[in-house]
Amino acid sequence: MPALSTGPGNDTGLYELLAALPSQLQPHVDRQEDQTFLQEMFGEKSLHSLMKIHEKLQHYEKQCPSPVLHTAASLAEDLAEELQSKPMDSETRELLKLLSRPHVKSLLSVHDTVAQKSYDPELPPLPDDIDDDEDSVKIIRLVKNKEPLGATIKRDENTGAVVVARIMRGGAADRSGLIHVGDELREVNGIPVEDKKPEEIIHILAQSQGAITFKIIPGINEDTNSKELKMFVRTLFDYDPNEDKAIPCKEAGLPFKKGDVLQIMSQDDATWWQAKLEGDANPRAGLIPSKHFQERRFALRRPVTLVHPQRNSNRRLSGLRRSFRLSRKDRKTNKSMYECQKSEQYDMADVPTYEEVTPYRRQSSDKYRLVVLVGPVGVGLNELKRKLLVSDPQHYGVTVPHTTRAKRSQESDGVEYHFISKHLFETDIQNNKFIEHGEYKGNYYGTSLDSIRSVLMKNKVCLLDVQSHTIKHLRTSEFKPFVIFVKPPPIERLRETRKNGKVISSKDDRGSAKSFTEEDFQEMISVAQMMENQHGHLFEKVIVNDDLVTAFNEMKTVLKKLELETHWVPVSWMHS
Repeated sequence: MPALSTGPGNDTGLYELLAALPSQLQPHVDRQEDQTFLQEMFGEKSLHSLMKIHEKLQHYEKQCPSPVLHTAASLAEDLAEELQSKPMDSETRELLKLLSRPHVKSLLSVHDTVAQKSYDPELPPLPDDIDDDEDSVKIIRLVKNKEPLGATIKRDENTGAVVVARIMRGGAADRSGLIHVGDELREVNGIPVEDKKPEEIIHILAQSQGAITFKIIPGINEDTNSKELKMFVRTLFDYDPNEDKAIPCKEAGLPFKKGDVLQIMSQDDATWWQAKLEGDANPRAGLIPSKHFQERRFALRRPVTLVHPQRNSNRRLSGLRRSFRLSRKDRKTNKSMYECQKSEQYDMADVPTYEEVTPYRRQSSDKYRLVVLVGPVGVGLNELKRKLLVSDPQHYGVTVPHTTRAKRSQESDGVEYHFISKHLFETDIQNNKFIEHGEYKGNYYGTSLDSIRSVLMKNKVCLLDVQSHTIKHLRTSEFKPFVIFVKPPPIERLRETRKNGKVISSKDDRGSAKSFTEEDFQEMISVAQMMENQHGHLFEKVIVNDDLVTAFNEMKTVLKKLELETHWVPVSWMHS
């Protein structure tokens, strides 16, 4: 379509161009109905009126108008009262009706509010006492409300000057683009700060509201082009900056809970990273201890303890009592039954701080994620697992353990157990093919990695209950385990809900049931606490089994979301 031309120097307005448009378009429109449509659309009176108003406002704007008065609302009220006392004709009634409409009253009220205020920026006057060698001084005024300034300061060890130590990403100082790391701070609101401690300056800033004026000598190195990192971590510990004596500024700290996902905004400082909670609308970052710094602090805090061999053996055997139905008596008398690939003391040496994560959503072609259930003996893992299997046997599956004992007449290979020779079992132990294994009455029992793969290959969700220190050996890109910790309720509730319950206790691997004792309850609580203390950073969901039906429904909901929604998983699982 050719461009509309109104001739050189012609100041024809939008209204005239609009009126001329149909005739200029006519040669390019073939169908009669299209021509009629264009004529009606561009000939609409209301559209012409809008264009006229637009032109009037543009013309008026060029004159830089200022309010004539700021009492339009009260004048309108006075006019309405005056008109009420006059003889009523149609025009008077129409005017009164207009003045009484809510949107007209609101418009006049807004006009008066705007008219009473000046919105032109007022810059502070240049100080009279600027030294000759301060030709690069900057006078900066920032508006600060309740939001922190988003910068920390320190005293330079060499020069003694108060300098900006860091700028918090997304904070007020960062968004202004006027303050940079290394800038020397001379004055705050006219108060010299050369002789003040950083804590005193922070107090001045904290007490200031509204506009704050800074006198600054720009630093030499101003990095204004630092890019935002796209790194996310899951926190493996709780953090409260108010309880951290090492943090340079408690107000700048970012509190978080174990399991939160943070976006790391800056790692420029080796000791203090800048981060914000993932999904938080607040753009301002906060300070958190760096991974290296926190690992060092945790390592220094953690006492070196020796695990009593018998107590350690008992604790390790508890998982096999559940999995292979071993009795308390057997567990106490057998000191060397359980073996795993790495010792529990090695697990305790790990220092959990942050784990780099990335979003993951299962695709239809992917195998299901391995579902790992952990919890103390008697908490109800077997019952929950059984209810899940019964609820949908085509969707959920469990592993079949291996054993070296002889097959009984009513048993079938690959159903109750995989029956293999002792020599083959020991070879598989040497080749690290078992997740857990043990020896009972001269026979080996164990759960193999291949038994997990067998369930997953059938396009089923594999439900696996193991001891908590075994989790880390399953955390691979192959299995992508989702760990659910089933936790007992408080001991009073345990006594109430389990008074008629039974716990598996047997002289052989077929199992029989007995009532819970007070010792069982005490041990369940203490073992659950130990599991959380040592391996809680690996638990992605905690379910309290206060009531079996409620816990089962909660677990079903969690597993459904696991299959359909996006979750954060370790970066290493996606790059392996």
